[in-house]
Amino acid sequence: MVHSCGHEVTRDLSDRPADRRASFARWLADRDCTDCWKTARDSDTASKEAWLAARRAEEQAAAKAWTEQFDMPPLEGSERALDWGERSRYQLATAAYTALVTEGSWEEADWTVLEEKVRTVTRAGWWIDQRDAEGADLPELLEAATEADRGTENPFR
Repeated sequence: MVHSCGHEVTRDLSDRPADRRASFARWLADRDCTDCWKTARDSDTASKEAWLAARRAEEQAAAKAWTEQFDMPPLEGSERALDWGERSRYQLATAAYTALVTEGSWEEADWTVLEEKVRTVTRAGWWIDQRDAEGADLPELLEAATEADRGTENPFR
């Protein structure tokens, strides 16, 4: 059978029921051969990984620039968590600014108070844990985090 990639491959279809062989052969002919399919898949995986690495590098550069611009303190945690935490903090804080100030009713003075609370949470893991939160939820999340730091956390956890 000749595949859509142009390669001819002999395939034993005797394991298929007789009434399904012709349709399966047509289906196979519309596809690349196994070797071409694997090459394309591996190429797609490599290009996806390269794209993802480039995207992460862009995000990290933006997070680093934001951290420096707004004089954010360095985060604490394992080496693996530091960059991820920095990106998470940047993404959540900028989403919060957009939701609360740009699109919301907050004034810059309100944001300045919240920004100071952002500076107090320096554990990378906390920011990673909040990575899926909505920007508008940041004030409540920071309030809970700072209350926990003041010792009001449930001691039975």
